Amino acid sequence: MTPTSTDVQGLRDQLWAAVTSRDEYRAADIVFTALDDGLDAETALLALIAPVQAKVGAEWAANRLSVAQEHAASAITERVIAALAHHPAHRTPPSLGHITVACVEQEWHSLPARLLAEVLTLRGWRVDFLGAQVPTPHLIAHLHNSGADTVALSSSLPTRLPAAHAAITACQAIGIPVLVGGAAFGPDGRYARLLGADAWAPDARAAACRLADGIPAPTPARGHQQIDDLPHLTDQEYTLVSRTQPQLVKTVLTRLEDRFPAMATYTNHQRERTAEDLAHIVDFLAVALYTDDDDLFTTFITWTAGILTARQVPARSLHPALDILATELKDFPRTTRLLDQARFALDRAPAATGPHPGATT
Repeated sequence: MTPTSTDVQGLRDQLWAAVTSRDEYRAADIVFTALDDGLDAETALLALIAPVQAKVGAEWAANRLSVAQEHAASAITERVIAALAHHPAHRTPPSLGHITVACVEQEWHSLPARLLAEVLTLRGWRVDFLGAQVPTPHLIAHLHNSGADTVALSSSLPTRLPAAHAAITACQAIGIPVLVGGAAFGPDGRYARLLGADAWAPDARAAACRLADGIPAPTPARGHQQIDDLPHLTDQEYTLVSRTQPQLVKTVLTRLEDRFPAMATYTNHQRERTAEDLAHIVDFLAVALYTDDDDLFTTFITWTAGILTARQVPARSLHPALDILATELKDFPRTTRLLDQARFALDRAPAATGPHPGATT
């Protein structure tokens, strides 16, 4: 008998209990028993395992799971997927085309790409899964040697969009069409279109359908460069902010001590975490300049406010940091606009906790 939606919800609850109690064998047994009871492998991946992993990320964001607990649960999820790949229910002889699936350079969130690779394998594609953080030159070398028909690129964090753009441009330059997916490209694929990808899909099933429909090979444009897609980059604001990130973080951290007196009581660990938060803020500011998208930065700032609140750190500490950045970068018109919009949103939007606006654990 095929499990019902109610059965699947019950299986999710069981799997959640197993991964959060670090019981890898129990987690695998739950999935394999479900397969033996009639659950198809694709549903096991996308309706059972993926939602449990999404909950892991949400619980970390709400400060109900520690970083160590999140890592332990994620590691078990990865191992269960690896075990599932060798289960008889997963074995489908390849009869379709040849796809390379990879995460863009600097992107370490590999689960979405892994799920896509497994779904494509189940549907009869020959898949080369290259995993996390694939430098673009190595990706291109692989494509030259493998004879792949299409490359599917995954990115979860918007800060990886410049690297994604470089990879898309490089793949298209050798005539390989590029399908992109992952939270980094926006819920509606807006950044996929902005960066010139040949196709975008919101999830693994949609990606498999899009590939089945066929993606025409691009016609490489002679002399095409990334800046041709993003003419606003000619003002150099993105380049200047991204290149001076370490100096900006150091300046803000130093001046924040005067603007936010509570920092006087911070431990070394708290100061290190503050420096990391500031680095993320500047990174998101830079990528918002790259895409010229106010929403990208304001969404990150309001999300960060929620993360800080969940960890008993006052969200008001973001205001002086943004003010200092605004002073340091006052001669940059687009940067000033982004910072103004973020401060406005921070004043009005309730701090939200949940999965990162551009990440899947």
